[in-house]
Amino acid sequence: MRMWMVDPKYLCRKHLLGEHQETHSFTGTLKKNISIQGYLRNGLLETHNLKKRHDSLAEEMLRRGYRHLSPLEELNLAPLGHINPSQNIEELKRRCPECRKRIEACHDF
Repeated sequence: MRMWMVDPKYLCRKHLLGEHQETHSFTGTLKKNISIQGYLRNGLLETHNLKKRHDSLAEEMLRRGYRHLSPLEELNLAPLGHINPSQNIEELKRRCPECRKRIEACHDF
């Protein structure tokens, strides 16, 4: 699981829908008090941005004509974790040809 924290328009369908699902998974993990230390240590989660990130992903899903039927509750979490979006753009370009095309087509990062 991870939060990419890059502009959702850069994400291919798989990564957009995957990160959306992961915001729900992280929320469930936090509600169950399961340790998130590995995600924090590895720069994969920002607890304080879960709701905001979910909503921006859902907005992009709707913009693309996908359905979104799963609102995310606000959890009032302490600000933990830091993600490097610039590093994640490079990782997405390396990993995913579809994301690379979307990123390179935007030219605004």
